[in-house]
Amino acid sequence: MPLRPVFGDHPGSTSEQVLSVLRSVRRHLAMDVGFISEFVAGDRVIRFSDVGGPAPNPVVVGTSAPLEQSFCYYVAKGLMPGLMPDAARDPVAGTMPVTRDMPVGAHLSVPLRHADGEPYGTLCCFSYTPDRSLTARDLGMLRLCADMVESILSRDRDAAREREGKRRRIAALLDTQAIEMVFQPIYRTADASLAAFEALARFPSPPGQGPDIWFADAAEVGLAEQLEFLALRKALAAFPALPAGVKLSVNLSPSALAAPGLIEALGDAPSERLVIELTEHAAVASYEQLRAVLDPLRARGLFLAIDDVGAGHATLRHVLDLAPEIIKLDMSLIRHIDTHSGRRALTEALTGYGRRIGCEIVAEGVETQAEYAVLRGIGVTRVQGFLTGRPLSLDAAAALPPFGPAALEGASEG
Repeated sequence: MPLRPVFGDHPGSTSEQVLSVLRSVRRHLAMDVGFISEFVAGDRVIRFSDVGGPAPNPVVVGTSAPLEQSFCYYVAKGLMPGLMPDAARDPVAGTMPVTRDMPVGAHLSVPLRHADGEPYGTLCCFSYTPDRSLTARDLGMLRLCADMVESILSRDRDAAREREGKRRRIAALLDTQAIEMVFQPIYRTADASLAAFEALARFPSPPGQGPDIWFADAAEVGLAEQLEFLALRKALAAFPALPAGVKLSVNLSPSALAAPGLIEALGDAPSERLVIELTEHAAVASYEQLRAVLDPLRARGLFLAIDDVGAGHATLRHVLDLAPEIIKLDMSLIRHIDTHSGRRALTEALTGYGRRIGCEIVAEGVETQAEYAVLRGIGVTRVQGFLTGRPLSLDAAAALPPFGPAALEGASEG
């Protein structure tokens, strides 16, 4: 696979790592120019280059020349030594125009090789004047640096192959629309009545690859919005089958909310029954821009929920800046709340704040009646979790009775 440097100024990028190695070895060897080339379809292409001093760099990234006109090819083929203190004195290099035109004085070069030993480029350094102080030890230093470059580029190629595999897998999923939606019920604590369903995507995943991984992979390869909108359209298609008056909650990231295809994806869904859940797992670039998108939708009756509140500071910023109608408390707060005083105190604080600003409070991940009893006593207004109902197929969700399971018996008392 050809070298594909990752350009960018973010720390730790492939190009930054490779250039750091190249610059270090060029300086160590006191050479004027260092570069990394790649062999592509009979040409030597310059991929990385570094020069010392104020003079213009004679080896420009992206330029190419036929292999037979470059030292790189002859060194890789073993037809020219890797170390030449004076290139003009070498029987091959001395006849090549580049030796005179550049000019090339001292020259060191080592091949870059794939795991099978096949050369795919070179790491080279040269000075404009001869340097007879160079030794095999200097060539060994260059070989060590080439090993480092090979390792960096190999990891990058592996990562590129992995990204391409993810892209193909997600693109195939989008083509076949092979997502199934399930619906988890949400109940009111006041009277145990059915308030809403949360639509959750299910994928044809291999073991260990759940929805979070699918959406994260889609974001990595630039297909996040397409995948979110596919799940959204599938969820909204369930409206006619769901009980009248029951809300439907769908998950969308800030980037999907800002995408041009949002209005089309929402279609003619009944806004007064639709809840958009915003999670903290994707950063909000601009709350002002996000409000500009949400305000017209909320004016039509759509509800905004902030998901995973209590799991991190970002959700609190979401609550403060977006003034949602619904706050969903993260399951990490709810688990064992009946025996954990710290979780109970934080849940009480968040619930009290929600009441003061007029929010419904949904507790996620409720699994025991003891947890439910504490939450109802605190003033949580909605519950969702395995205690009250696991995610259901659309047919099963459509057939749910209007009031909750036995776990909520007696909820309206007291």
